[in-house]
Amino acid sequence: MSASGGTKAIVAALSANLAIAVAKFVAFAFSGSSSMLAEGVHSLADSGNQGLLLLGGKKAKRAATEEHPFGYGRERYIYGFLVSIVLFTLGGVFALYEGYEKIQNPHKLDNWIWPVAVLLFAIVAEGLSFRTAVKESNELRGKQSWAQFIRRAKAPELPVVLLEDFGALIGLVLALCGVGLTVATGDALWDGIGTMCIGTLLVLIALVLAAETKSLLLGEAAGADQVAKIRAAAVDGDVVTGVIHMRTLHLGPEELLVAAKIAVQHDDTATQVADAINAAEARIREAVPIARVIYLEPDIYSEAAAATGNNPGKAPGGR
Repeated sequence: MSASGGTKAIVAALSANLAIAVAKFVAFAFSGSSSMLAEGVHSLADSGNQGLLLLGGKKAKRAATEEHPFGYGRERYIYGFLVSIVLFTLGGVFALYEGYEKIQNPHKLDNWIWPVAVLLFAIVAEGLSFRTAVKESNELRGKQSWAQFIRRAKAPELPVVLLEDFGALIGLVLALCGVGLTVATGDALWDGIGTMCIGTLLVLIALVLAAETKSLLLGEAAGADQVAKIRAAAVDGDVVTGVIHMRTLHLGPEELLVAAKIAVQHDDTATQVADAINAAEARIREAVPIARVIYLEPDIYSEAAAATGNNPGKAPGGR
């Protein structure tokens, strides 16, 4: 996986979640807190999710084959989508069910010091993991807001880890509130309510992740800045006088397909056009290194045909 895949952030989150999951299950065994059980399952699900992200990154490195000529870059999108399903089912739905059961059949919280101590430890561990994810993300997001970064990122790993860690921190605070109110009031109903809140939070995060990774699976174009660089690089002002229309598609987070119809002079020879196309491809790859698959089709651009609409194939944006 490339550096932009956030491997460091994934490993940090995996290590934290495994340790936290064990601690939460121990606290649940001693206290009987449903919030701790829900949080334990949440951390276990998160650990599995990080494992899926690492597996997807490994599978995406496979070389292209005749059956898959564009490679396996989208494996990372597939495993990112699986993460949202795991988070929804094992994390969110289970927590909602456990919270409902606790509200229907509340029971006294035993040894409350265990869940409180574990939750405080978990908040520190998750905070460190979240800080790592934020640090790696800041290297990529530039001037984008966090919401824009999550929506526009082509590599699914960092947005997934960011949302998981953020959700984990909020969930821990909710669990701490539920346990604290249960201890303060002696009413175990608060523990169940805290668990329901955790489940609702996880379901919402899972739905956001599912929507974003679904968009990546369907196929997203290059960003506006990359499209502008490709257009500028394709034109040499001599043989290639303009880009009539262009389509881009991410074959993976770090692999972009570019297909464009370029305008050439009507009296250029075939050799001149072929040399110009080769040069344009080299300029595009230099300007946008992830543009690895490039198809350029030469054509004669007609302003008259474009103006009348009789030949949309020769109009900018036409087919």
